[in-house]
Amino acid sequence: MTASWKLPMDISDIATTDYFEIEAEERLGKARSIFEEENPKGIVVTEAGEYEGVITQKQLLQSHIEDQTKVATLTKPAPKIDLHDDVREVARALVEGGSKVAPIFEGDKLWGIIDEDMILNGVLDNLDALTVEQIYSENPVTIPEDATLGRVINLMREHSVSRLPVVNDDGFLTGMVTTHDIVDFVTRNEDKPTTGERTGDSDRMLDLPVYDVMNSPVETISLDTTVEDAVRKMFEMNYAGLVVTPDDDRVVGGVVTKTDVLRALTYTEEDHMDVQITNINLLDTISRQTIRESIQEITNKYQDMQVRHAHVRFHEHKEKLRGTPLIQCKIRLRTNRGQVAGSGEGYGAEQGFNVARDTLERNVLELKGVQSDREYEGQLLRKLNEL
Repeated sequence: MTASWKLPMDISDIATTDYFEIEAEERLGKARSIFEEENPKGIVVTEAGEYEGVITQKQLLQSHIEDQTKVATLTKPAPKIDLHDDVREVARALVEGGSKVAPIFEGDKLWGIIDEDMILNGVLDNLDALTVEQIYSENPVTIPEDATLGRVINLMREHSVSRLPVVNDDGFLTGMVTTHDIVDFVTRNEDKPTTGERTGDSDRMLDLPVYDVMNSPVETISLDTTVEDAVRKMFEMNYAGLVVTPDDDRVVGGVVTKTDVLRALTYTEEDHMDVQITNINLLDTISRQTIRESIQEITNKYQDMQVRHAHVRFHEHKEKLRGTPLIQCKIRLRTNRGQVAGSGEGYGAEQGFNVARDTLERNVLELKGVQSDREYEGQLLRKLNEL
């Protein structure tokens, strides 16, 4: 996790000129067909030959828009990458843009695309210096086996995630459900000629339990596995993430995803705390610098807690107040004492961040208190042993 990694310096070494393109005036049904048949990370959208943005499978899943609607409706901006940009900066751009794929330009001309798999393939041999424990996300959102597909989709939207570990009544891991699983399941069942009450009724499909759709058994990985081995396993199984099980294969300890690996590529040994912001385009009256200083202010109060990396994620809800959208903010700190997080919502990025920061500080205090208790217990046990 250092700046001394020998990574390919030029993105042109690993990018491709082979990509899928669709006109903004085309129907969403055509985009869905491309995803079903080719399964790309994203499709480049153009209008009259000019680049407009990208469309992803996740966007299609998160919308209830009909196939007849124009592609332009769901087209989102993606970070524009220069053909000779550094791999680290491209990884950061993808993570902060909340994008799996981005267009590459040579001057003003669209040259090709880069996606997360291309980057990870390009740096794979360098990833043995990291372990899963250094980059994974603790305490992921899970869902019970009897939850409905509608509930799954709502949770994915609410938390802006593309996969959920499934657990049984005892809290043990039994499966995994992803956006791709849901799209595949709904598509297969809508195309299937059936009779009776469930005929092509998407509302009824949303009432089905996640147990009917989830993948099982689940591929898990341990904390001490190298990131290189974790990524190789993801490629081999065609998964974008793996469940991390610290001690027991049945207990969900966290999740490690390709995005976590991309994020780790941007870690440096700079003097100041590294702060990474996902969906940076949602910042309005608050800047990256203000966010970094605010988090640093919290960590400075607790000198014995060293923050190695901070990840701040913004997610926009449809609800608005006088034109300002409701923004969810999640802050996760990776420290020498483990991970600690805080989340909150507010109208506008600044208000959302402030609520999340307050929650984070309370959780930092709780973490500090728990560890102080453990230290006291340790001292007490040592004294008892000396008697």
